[in-house]
Amino acid sequence: MCGRFYRHEISWDEYHASLSIIQPDGVEAPEAKYNVAPMSFAPIIKPREHGQTGNELIPAQWSLVPSWWRKPLSEKKFSTFNARSETVNEANSFKGSFRHFRCLVPMSGYYEWSAPKVPFAITMRNRRWFCVAGLWNRVMIEGSELDTFTILTTDPNDATAGIHSRMPVIIYPEDYERWMRAPYQEVFDLMKPCAAADIDAWPVKPDVGNVRNQGPELIEEA
Repeated sequence: MCGRFYRHEISWDEYHASLSIIQPDGVEAPEAKYNVAPMSFAPIIKPREHGQTGNELIPAQWSLVPSWWRKPLSEKKFSTFNARSETVNEANSFKGSFRHFRCLVPMSGYYEWSAPKVPFAITMRNRRWFCVAGLWNRVMIEGSELDTFTILTTDPNDATAGIHSRMPVIIYPEDYERWMRAPYQEVFDLMKPCAAADIDAWPVKPDVGNVRNQGPELIEEA
């Protein structure tokens, strides 16, 4: 599972260097967030639409709303902030987005809780930020368009197995474009645990359990 993550401030120059994203006129880069939870908005990276080349960064709500959903969000009782990579091509809530609307979710790390309720911050070694595999969708809810996303999960690697039974699918930079643009039949091999040697993890204070808490102190080692 991946139910919380954090993101340092990432400049437009960094987004451009990694993914050729051009800064929209008059738009500041998203601010740092240290306790992103499901149902909150976060930036995602996806291919531009309407035949335009390149990628774009857009805000989207974390918890994917399937294209077939037509009711108010208050009536949606099933969880969609994570999608299991093993079943994503068959699950009714995710298979359409997996086949047609894959995206990247930039983050600097994520939080996971081990038994007995000890929170850990987990990140990639020597990387200030990275991207995990996501799916997105655009729906019309009560007369307004809403962009939403989910994060794909997989089995843990040796570095995280002692903390939790799942981890997000981390996409390496050389695979960014393939994940977003290749036919879905060609991306199954990307949905696997990253190398354990690339992961760093440390315990943090329980303050991260409250979604109202923000700030870089949340990722300090306890």
